[in-house]
Amino acid sequence: MKRRAGWRWAASLAGALGGVWLGACTDVTYRDRPLFETPPAAAAGFLGFRDRLQNETVCGNCHVGQQGEWEETAHADAFTTLEQSGSMQGFCQGCHTVNSRGNASTDSTGGWVGTQDPRYHDVQCENCHGPGLTHVQNPDASQPLAPLSVGLNLTVGCGECHNGVHHPFVEEWEQSGHGTVIASPAGRAECQGCHTGQAALRAWGITADYLEKNSATHLPIVCGVCHDPHSNRASRRLAAGTDVDDPISMPESGGQLRFSIDVPNEEENLCMKCHHKRAQPDIDPATQTSRGPHSPEGPLLLGENVGFWFGDTLSGLDRIVGTHGTGRNPRLCAGCHMPRFQVTDPQSGNFVFQATGHLFLAIPCLNAGVPTADTTCALTARTFRSCTATGCHGDENAARSVFTVTRNDVLAQAAELKRLVDQVRATAINANDKKWTTAEGADFNYQLAVKKGSFVHNPFLIKELLRVSIAEMKRVYNLT
Repeated sequence: MKRRAGWRWAASLAGALGGVWLGACTDVTYRDRPLFETPPAAAAGFLGFRDRLQNETVCGNCHVGQQGEWEETAHADAFTTLEQSGSMQGFCQGCHTVNSRGNASTDSTGGWVGTQDPRYHDVQCENCHGPGLTHVQNPDASQPLAPLSVGLNLTVGCGECHNGVHHPFVEEWEQSGHGTVIASPAGRAECQGCHTGQAALRAWGITADYLEKNSATHLPIVCGVCHDPHSNRASRRLAAGTDVDDPISMPESGGQLRFSIDVPNEEENLCMKCHHKRAQPDIDPATQTSRGPHSPEGPLLLGENVGFWFGDTLSGLDRIVGTHGTGRNPRLCAGCHMPRFQVTDPQSGNFVFQATGHLFLAIPCLNAGVPTADTTCALTARTFRSCTATGCHGDENAARSVFTVTRNDVLAQAAELKRLVDQVRATAINANDKKWTTAEGADFNYQLAVKKGSFVHNPFLIKELLRVSIAEMKRVYNLT
């Protein structure tokens, strides 16, 4: 209504003024505002903000969608965060401003370093994509693609900033299974979707361009596979319910994850996008394989579609779920496998190391309090603090005790099942006949039970599978 009334008022005024109105008309020239100010020579081609107060980057003039999503990330407030931390020092500013860190620029004095201009505050597009001046001058002639590669030995990528004792993401990641390309699965097309970075992104329908997208060299599961450089969409729901004062929790930003980690669904949960393979034997004669469980962690945690069942109905239940897969552990896989904590010097009480959880080990071995990739240490040398984060276990010793008793119980039942299967293995197990016998199903369940971590992911379900398998072996083959 207001718009219509205003139009009528304008029409009446025009009629009243008559020739005066018409006589005052002149040619109107429309001029586009400049999209950017020419950066100083010392900036080495970095453009930075068009409007610092509005957090509008020069790149955002054209890439409006990316600009809008980037504004919701922690990168968009990186310099303010540093200022408010009370730790503003010169050597910190390099990772909170636009400069050559993270991109292919060879001019180490570009951007903020050479100008100290506020237009280069925060972690902007050019931190990953490199100087944008050439691109905006001739967009068709240059496409400044960002690299996806990560490594402490590289001068590009996330590792340029996300390293060091305060945030050793890359140091820990490089030691993890995600940081290594395993030649055998990487060479098989059916395995690449979970074992190489490029194929994982393709499998998830992510079509963004990056330098190594069409490279014949496989990337491991690098940062940009799990984390979205541009967006924080999938993390918002998690962050809304996260206690950000808890050092075990995710940061307030939610980590810019591509998928949520708090959804109990194999198709939507980030970790379970890959960790849900062959939790059940393939009984389809056309595709049947005699191979045992592969990566059944997701289904195990959720308590369904796991193992070989002999017509039994899970003791009358639709599913059997352990505490680790319930609301008591809202971050599910990440709740245990990404323990975050600080290490302090026992003598001085000073900060020594900030564990980020990117070893992805639920109970890592410790070396002077610092988590390591070693998996051979004694149980008493491991930290169980991730087990106490949400109050599931009273303290680390209680969690360690539950771990020991449950493991021994499961291994004892598994040994009994193997003894029974071995008695009929020669006659009842045939990997080539495309049929699943009771012995073959029981053997699958045995392999599932002794697979690393299975008894922790869901001890109740594993014990029930073993109980039913032992009973069926005795009944079908008349064993004692």
